[in-house]
Amino acid sequence: MATKRSMNGFLDELASSSPAPGGGSVAALAGALGAALTSMVCNLTIGKKKYLAVEEQMKKVLKESEDLRARFSVLIDKDTDAFNKVMEAYSLPKDDESKKALRDAAISAATKEATMVPLEVMKHCIDAMALAQTVAENGNKNSISDAGVSALMLHAACESAALNVRINLNGLADTEFVHWKSDELISLLKTSRMMLEETQAIVAGKMKQS
Repeated sequence: MATKRSMNGFLDELASSSPAPGGGSVAALAGALGAALTSMVCNLTIGKKKYLAVEEQMKKVLKESEDLRARFSVLIDKDTDAFNKVMEAYSLPKDDESKKALRDAAISAATKEATMVPLEVMKHCIDAMALAQTVAENGNKNSISDAGVSALMLHAACESAALNVRINLNGLADTEFVHWKSDELISLLKTSRMMLEETQAIVAGKMKQS
């Protein structure tokens, strides 16, 4: 599992000729990094006299950001597993029409599953972006740049996951599923872009004040 390896070990595997882990796992990793930065800002705010008024809020955000970090971490490996299932489906025999039909069905099912993983990353990015915005607004001002980086990483995760959703949708013949998930993707990307702009505006304003 990628999450059990050292950072250098994961990067070495990522750089190798193996197609997995790939972009989908990197998208989930970017989400985990963004959530971790939000947690850091919370931890640098909690316990400070200057921020007693928002301490309970920061504790709540910390719990939520850590839950999301854990979920993103799971999705790093889940994306690799989903890709491997697609490859396994493509390796099924296709000697006759019945086997070909079974193979096609297996490929479709595996590709749909591989589509849902990065889509889940995108959904979690929206939740995590809301937390990053909260810490940008109310967290320790000395860590305002970290709140900004958190939002940037989460948006990068969302955009990156969207590419993986799209490439999987391109391989599906189920038009209803494709349209449904394409609409969902567009909505999530629009929301992520809007939230990034809002958070970066907060960060810029706070940096001017310091």
